[in-house]
Amino acid sequence: MGHPLTVATSLNQWALDFEGNYERIMLSIKIAKERGATLRVGPELEIPGYGCYDHFLEGDTTMHSWEVLAKILSSEETGGIVCDVGMPVMHKNVIYNCRIIIHDGKILLIRPKMWMANDGNYRELRYFTPWTKHKEWEDHYLPRIIQAVTGQVKVPFGDAVVSTNDTCIGVELCEELFTPASPHILMGLDGVEIFTNSSGSHHELRKLHTRVDLIREATQKLGGIYLYANQQGCDGDRLYYDGCALIAVNGRVVAQGTQFSLRDVEVVTATVDIEDVRAHRAKSSRSMQAAEAERYHRVEVPFALTSGGLDENREEDAVGLASTRFIDVHYHIPEEEIALGPACWLWDYLRRSGVQGYFVPLSGGIDSCATAVIVYSMCRLVCEAVKNGEKQVIADARRIAGEPEDSDYIPKDPKEFCGRIFHTCYMGTSNSSVETQARARDLAKGIGSYHLDLNMESMVTATRSLFTLVTGKTPRFRSQGGSNAENLALQNIQARLRMVIAYLFAQLLPWVRGKWGGLLVLGSANVDESLRGYLTKYDCSSADINPIGGISKTDLKKFIAYAARAFSLPDAANGVTSFLDAVPTAELEPVTETYVQSDEADMGMTYDELSVFGRLRKVDKCGPYSMFTKLVHEWGNFLSPIQIATKVKLFYFEYARNRHKMTTLTPSYHAESYSPDDNRFDLRPFLYPARFPWQFKKIDAAAARLPDRSNQPPLPQAEQHEID
Repeated sequence: MGHPLTVATSLNQWALDFEGNYERIMLSIKIAKERGATLRVGPELEIPGYGCYDHFLEGDTTMHSWEVLAKILSSEETGGIVCDVGMPVMHKNVIYNCRIIIHDGKILLIRPKMWMANDGNYRELRYFTPWTKHKEWEDHYLPRIIQAVTGQVKVPFGDAVVSTNDTCIGVELCEELFTPASPHILMGLDGVEIFTNSSGSHHELRKLHTRVDLIREATQKLGGIYLYANQQGCDGDRLYYDGCALIAVNGRVVAQGTQFSLRDVEVVTATVDIEDVRAHRAKSSRSMQAAEAERYHRVEVPFALTSGGLDENREEDAVGLASTRFIDVHYHIPEEEIALGPACWLWDYLRRSGVQGYFVPLSGGIDSCATAVIVYSMCRLVCEAVKNGEKQVIADARRIAGEPEDSDYIPKDPKEFCGRIFHTCYMGTSNSSVETQARARDLAKGIGSYHLDLNMESMVTATRSLFTLVTGKTPRFRSQGGSNAENLALQNIQARLRMVIAYLFAQLLPWVRGKWGGLLVLGSANVDESLRGYLTKYDCSSADINPIGGISKTDLKKFIAYAARAFSLPDAANGVTSFLDAVPTAELEPVTETYVQSDEADMGMTYDELSVFGRLRKVDKCGPYSMFTKLVHEWGNFLSPIQIATKVKLFYFEYARNRHKMTTLTPSYHAESYSPDDNRFDLRPFLYPARFPWQFKKIDAAAARLPDRSNQPPLPQAEQHEID
């Protein structure tokens, strides 16, 4: 017998947007009830928004959250359904990250988070204190604004569960699922059959598999119904929360929401049968452990979640109701993730910032190409959402396109919409090539952007002449006999002037086109260049936001190859694919018969090598010496220990001396686990002993005594593992 009792939601909440967050919460409850659901679960800290950061330390944030909760409790929409909502709560002068379980205008339980996310992008211990009294609860005295609505003076606060007439519900908050001893285990052994998880989990390439595996495992051995709700969208920072609300039963997924969407509210429902949970748990070994389980305090509510419950008529109505079938989880390939995640992030930034579009300096290289194609992908998503009747997207698109309020304009063609809101510009100098200029022009034509082509050589010459006038010295490029200092300075003049021009045009192009407002400048430095420091501080990579700043060059090339096929760009197909064959170059030095500038030659390492260095440094937490020892095993069959030592030392030297550039890095979409972003994610010094004398001496000593295996064929994987 099927019981339509579960629902999970993905909401596009915005930090401190209490009005908008309230409206989205209420809409999700309304949709859930229309579908016959009796339990609604929302994302973590959904009332104030997850990304409030230090605003959580302000009393106003907690006060306004209570005010919103009072409106939710007062609404008729919350009658006849159990709702799980999230907000910060100050209990005995301590701030907790809480879930508040409500039903029919009453608060049943306030459940504080017990295990905090406090690494990578997360610093929850900066704002919240974990609840350490496991399986304990105490009274929480409600503020007067809530007492006036509910008639309650105090409610249970702590690690407890909610018991209905027909089942038992337990709460697990985000990070608690990722811990070795997750709360769902002990709750399940004590008879909890439904687990809710409210999350603020961000997107990283290839990360969804980990999350889904944990949700499946949560009930595969234990048995139970698992409801996973997650935020979706940009909360006002570098992260994109990728939704994908899930409902799993006994280790199998029965419902999945979208991972990338422009919708503000998405509700995922499933019809499940609690009897399936009870049958799954009918194992003697599980029963022996359950019989010894410690008891959780149960907060009782006289309400049945299932269609039957205490009402025999409802029981008869449920007979024959088919349960939702198990489904295969849908995973996007990394190329699709790049096409969709940053595009959704850009749309949220665009519609919430109040500007009229984006501006990108197109260099003719693969990075700015990828940035432009991601904007085009955003335009495709907008047109698709409009086709599906998304009213909020239509309203936002009209406003951004500069249409009057009474306009009936509807974006239907991505190229047409792109021409309204996306502006590109090729900024050439005497060092620029005809090939890069043509690639930039063809790409702009293919995606429909409003494109300009200019030569800024006069500005470069004027700046150089000014220096000569003041100092009496004329700097020259290295190929002209100049020193390294002169050569670098002359390159940086061009790069930094492009940034100045980009902001000039971004501020005035809408005016030129008879519109109002300004544009946001997009950066286009990839994660590997940032890691190595292969960029000019305050050059054209200095922008408002950067959609590719957390994506590797290797993945960007795969994305361009994918987009050329998937986005059907016939006018620019040759232009897009030609980016893949072009040698990456900054085009800041003169071309001679014997020299053409190349990024990888300048860096002294390849982009693929940079990705390896980045993951070992950040993910594997390697210092110079431990990185060397790992790479001796991984690269030893084609490089000698001395060659590997040279590469490792060069990487760490360049990384260290350029680390200061990360303090001014353009806020970038976070997509890689080894991002060097100095803001919250990669907390390291920016003044280093860049030659690492102790570490490098140890590397040199080891390299000198290790045998050279570079000419030997690699060992079979299992055999090699034994030796390692």
